[in-house]
Amino acid sequence: MLEEIKINPDLKLQYLKNGFWSDRTLADCFHESVRKYPDREYVVDDRGCRYTYRQMDEAASKVAAFLRSQGIGPGDVVSYQIPIWSEFAVITIACFKAGAAAHPIAMSYEEKELVRCLNLTQAKAYFAPTCFHKTDYEEMIQSALPHINSLRAVVLLDQTREIKSSCYAWKNILHDYRPLRSEECARQTGQDIAVILGTSGTTCGSKGVILTHDNIRYSEETFNRELGISMDDIMFMPAPLNHATGFHHGIIAPMLTGAKVVLQQKYCCREAIDLMNLEACTYSMGATPFIYDILRDLETNGGAIPSLKFYLCGGAPVPGYMVQKAWDYGILLCEVYGSTESVPHVFVRPCDALRLNGTTSGKPLEGVEIRVVDENGADVPFGTAGEELSRGPNVFVGYLKNRGITDEVLDDDGWYHSGDLCVMDEDGNIRIIGRKKDMIVRGGENLNSNEINDNLEGCPGILDHTVIGMPDERLGERICAFVVVAKGFENLSLTDVIDYLKEHRISKRFWPERLEIIKRIPHTGSGKVKKYLLREELLKRMKG
Repeated sequence: MLEEIKINPDLKLQYLKNGFWSDRTLADCFHESVRKYPDREYVVDDRGCRYTYRQMDEAASKVAAFLRSQGIGPGDVVSYQIPIWSEFAVITIACFKAGAAAHPIAMSYEEKELVRCLNLTQAKAYFAPTCFHKTDYEEMIQSALPHINSLRAVVLLDQTREIKSSCYAWKNILHDYRPLRSEECARQTGQDIAVILGTSGTTCGSKGVILTHDNIRYSEETFNRELGISMDDIMFMPAPLNHATGFHHGIIAPMLTGAKVVLQQKYCCREAIDLMNLEACTYSMGATPFIYDILRDLETNGGAIPSLKFYLCGGAPVPGYMVQKAWDYGILLCEVYGSTESVPHVFVRPCDALRLNGTTSGKPLEGVEIRVVDENGADVPFGTAGEELSRGPNVFVGYLKNRGITDEVLDDDGWYHSGDLCVMDEDGNIRIIGRKKDMIVRGGENLNSNEINDNLEGCPGILDHTVIGMPDERLGERICAFVVVAKGFENLSLTDVIDYLKEHRISKRFWPERLEIIKRIPHTGSGKVKKYLLREELLKRMKG
């Protein structure tokens, strides 16, 4: 993977000189926190699991010793498909200790996606629960194994059900292996690969974002400093840990300061409120729907979260009325903006939340540069819309095995081209106004509308079709399909379309949530769909 890394050499020297990058790895940071705060709690989940820093160190060291026994170390990849459980943190820290690149996978990935991303990364080990909710992960990996050529070990977390196959058992690893001592851990630098994260809403086979220890450490140390996070803070994290939000801000950020994170395996609003109160959580972060539901529940059913100081909100613009409603309960609602490639690098500081009142996504982190450019790459004046570009020590270093796409979005000068349209004011605040990319942001997850649209091809009765984002107060956007129907299919329903998608095993997250029949899909002279006209038509119909 080292040959795939793209780093501007002048920027590297600059970041090292300024102390933004260094020889410190995330394993070094964890060991430092263990020395300073051995008996402080690090990870707590709603299943009753509680780990102090010392206990996490012991468990992760045993898993690291197991990885070492399998010949897994620097240059190798460890994949894991783990719910929002404390064991996710154990495996992550174990990877850092062993020097392997961590590769967390979405729980929603099914066999085809799993095979694709394990082969892409050439993963040497795979961790998963035997089963979780309605999915049998043991059965899935057993079915996938003949199609994967790199795995040396499959480990199953057997808390929910006993193992039926010959895979390694999690409880046996924790019982049988001697903890790897800190001096036995892999020797690496901050420029080594720490993690490969799949971009939100796409398969790992399309985009695997490569991030170094320096990328993540700088991002989260700076984020913590500017938010004033200390060892006394307790974060509530309900978001999936394989996404940048959960991984960076849920697992890494608290660890850097000796703080604690509280995990909820399946988000449920009232239980979330009770859990935050039980653990005295001081801040939280997630997609807009989380805080939307919390505020609505507090308003409807009463109660408060007196310990919660602020909530960091990403994935969709935060309206001013939500900022004010949150403040009614003493919570400062702060919008954040970023992506897996350039992890939230812009945010509204808590001290500015009420003054800005939902009018902006905020300013960049210290050390991160922002440009707003036109189609020719020239900077535009303040107040003029353009594409948002970012550059800094936090920016990713390439897509796994896809240099072509890397070069499309990460230029030779180190600028990441987000594809998002924004406006910058004279104070350096930016406001996101749309996307150049054809993406629907549903509850913080990026869904490719073209990919969803392709799934409708062949559906009985549909002659022409296109998919757009439908405004939604809670999720930001939902999926709306506009279709032209054949004669005799005038009564085509959303249920008919979903039945077709079910039959073709299309994942539920790609199902349209609204169906609009139209006489003709409007196109430009070159054949492109005039989606702005469809958005206007949709708004009329929604109002009607």
